[in-house]
Amino acid sequence: MTLKNTQPYTTNRDRLSCDLLVAGAGVVGLWTARLAAARGLNVIVLDARAAGSGASGGLLGALMPHMPERWNPKKQFQFEALASLENEVRKLEAETGLGCGYRRCGRIIPLIKPHHRDLAVERIEAAENVWDSAQTGYAWAVSDSPEEAGWPDAASGPNGFVHETLSARVSPRNYMAALKASLDSKARIVESDGLLSFEDRSARVTTASGTPIDAGHIVLAAGHETFELLGRLTGRPPADYGKPVKGQTALLDADIDADLPLVFSDGTYVVPHAAGTVAVGSTSETDFEDGHGTDEKLDDVIAKASRLCPALEGARVLERWAGLRPKAVRRDPMIGVVPGCKRTTVATGGFKITFGIAHKMAACALDFALDDQCPSLPESFTIDAHLR
Repeated sequence: MTLKNTQPYTTNRDRLSCDLLVAGAGVVGLWTARLAAARGLNVIVLDARAAGSGASGGLLGALMPHMPERWNPKKQFQFEALASLENEVRKLEAETGLGCGYRRCGRIIPLIKPHHRDLAVERIEAAENVWDSAQTGYAWAVSDSPEEAGWPDAASGPNGFVHETLSARVSPRNYMAALKASLDSKARIVESDGLLSFEDRSARVTTASGTPIDAGHIVLAAGHETFELLGRLTGRPPADYGKPVKGQTALLDADIDADLPLVFSDGTYVVPHAAGTVAVGSTSETDFEDGHGTDEKLDDVIAKASRLCPALEGARVLERWAGLRPKAVRRDPMIGVVPGCKRTTVATGGFKITFGIAHKMAACALDFALDDQCPSLPESFTIDAHLR
């Protein structure tokens, strides 16, 4: 499939055209635009709000691998993404002059029950094999105490602690600002103007402001709103594709060393960032009335994080955040050409792991848009697998 055309962005005062239209200016949408522009395509990115204002504009920024046992294509995809992201971020920072707050900080997991330690020990050899520890240096180790006294509290791991060195963190907002800046003069980003209607046969789009756009191909990467867009396009209920899951996080002023590893225990994340700040989270709420309001559930997360890491006790809360993350119907990311729609590709549904794999999701979405296939995509990520 050839998308490249000779049309400029503007064909007349009232109509736009492009090779590729990306719906959604979150981390996946901006990466799609960045990779497409690098391949010489004319790109327009639409977002109903500001770029990076959805789930990509949160606070946490934890980049954690799946457990290393029972290895499968999904885990390999994520591993390759996490391993390659550092170099991609460094290139992005060099290009834009903007820091992304990235650091391969590692992770500590308290082992709460005796069988947790047994499992953790079994995973040492698995990690050495599938993470290729001898070459990469990514290690999985088990010890009786944290490397840093009090981080986390020794009592949080009555059966020891996992220390692994593959996990990393990034500042979501700094990362988004750098991605957006990298598209200056390379792609057109239209904010506060989402999709009103579109059709696959002609790839004709009308924005909420009434602007028509002719596109060679469309990539739907609008987070959880993609499910509604897919429903409009195909006539299926949006729930056939996925649903939003609410998450709440907080940013604390804790005067914590930014080089400390992130801590993860029983669904609670504690992520040190620059300037002594620490992000804590997160909830996973499938039933909610206000998708963007914080409440006592976040208070509980802050309290749990403070018990886990007593250095956080009494820390001032700088910001409370809530947002909606996209969870595809079968939980894995959903990527591929929409069935029955030759000119529309979807890339969404990564839920909690999207930030670590967004660049690879975008590369696969672009492969589908250009060639109608992507051999490197795990079968469980395909849209067909989700709709079975």
